[in-house]
Order: sequence, then structure tokens, then C-alpha cells
Amino acid sequence: MNIIEKSDEELLQIVLPMWDELIKYSNKGNYGKFIRNFSYDLLLGLNEVELGKQFAKSELTRSLSTDYDFLGFIRRGEHVSCLFRVRSTKREGEWLGRMVVGYERGEVKIFAASVF
Repeated sequence: MNIIEKSDEELLQIVLPMWDELIKYSNKGNYGKFIRNFSYDLLLGLNEVELGKQFAKSELTRSLSTDYDFLGFIRRGEHVSCLFRVRSTKREGEWLGRMVVGYERGEVKIFAASVF
């Protein structure tokens, strides 16, 4: 099955818990649990040293609010981009959160994740 064929409701049931986990483990700085739903290709491409620095030094990635707004989906090819309005518990303003999901070996995995 191609993930872009799922309805918005089906996708929300899958992606919201994944996004919640990303926020939770980013705030805790728990790298091992943060990456547990990442695709194999994403894991291969990660620079673990840089990601480790992000967890240690980035105030934003350690203070993401669980009060976010889902903005919508963008379906493309074999992946769906999930867009969120994200806030910080320590910094004023709003950021765009993006998580790209798709199937890998029959399971939904994260192929990209960012807050900018």
C-alpha cells in the first residue's frame, strides 16, 4: 500500500502519536528513543555528532511545547509530509514542524523531521 492513499483521518491516527513522541524525546534529550521510528535510510544519513550537539545545546529542541497545531498533509510520491505549528515553552514565537512518513518494510517510518 502507498501511504498517500490513506485518508486524512487514517493518517492522523498514525502520525500524531509519532509527532508526540518526537517532541517528548527531543525535550528529554533521549536520542535513542527519539530516533526509534526513523527509517533505515534516514538513520544512515544522520550525523550523530551534530544531532548530539543539537540535543545538548539547542534551547528550542529541548523546550518544544506539547501544545501544537496540525496544519495539514502534503502527499507526494510514496511519502506524506505532515505540517505542524510548533511553540516553545521558553522562547516566544512559532515554528514550522515537518515530519515526512512513508512505508519501509511494511511499517510506517519517519523519513525526515525538522523544526524551522
